[in-house]
Amino acid sequence: NSGDPAKPQLKGIVTRLYSRTGFYLQMQADGTINGTKDEDNTVFNLIPVGLRVVAIQGVQTKLYLAMNNDGFLYTSEHFTPECKFKESVFENYYVTYSSMLYRQQQSGRAWYLGLNKEGVIMKGNHVKKNKPAAHFIPKPLKVAMYREPSLHDLTEFSRSGSGTPTKSRSASALLNGGGKTLSQNEQST
Repeated sequence: NSGDPAKPQLKGIVTRLYSRTGFYLQMQADGTINGTKDEDNTVFNLIPVGLRVVAIQGVQTKLYLAMNNDGFLYTSEHFTPECKFKESVFENYYVTYSSMLYRQQQSGRAWYLGLNKEGVIMKGNHVKKNKPAAHFIPKPLKVAMYREPSLHDLTEFSRSGSGTPTKSRSASALLNGGGKTLSQNEQST
């Protein structure tokens, strides 16, 4: 792959994601993710980061959608392996987004991005792929070229579910390397 790393080389889309449950996926300024009928904070960059793998980034907030090892959705300032979603076309027009990193251990069933019929984001391991909660229709606004997001190690940053940017590298997180300690309290439901 030749050329300047700063040059946008990935063709993605700027899009809204409309759930089959009747809501647009929304990422609010504070990093909250939910469903809404209003189109204000509902525009996302869908950046291809692999074969049928996308990063989903809020256009206004620049935060990435991510799923942790408990199936909770959160927003991340940095692009990490938890920010990679497999994009699969379900029958008709519907698309599902599942975590590339985590799945049901015994059954191997995927964990999906999903909105329930109240427009509330669901835990990935509660979303069934053949149910409306998991089904989205991308409503593309335009095609755009993106730079490849630089991948950060999960243990490199102390993560917070609120989407507040944390610039500091946590030494203890780097030392323990497991990343397990970081995911205890990032879901402030």
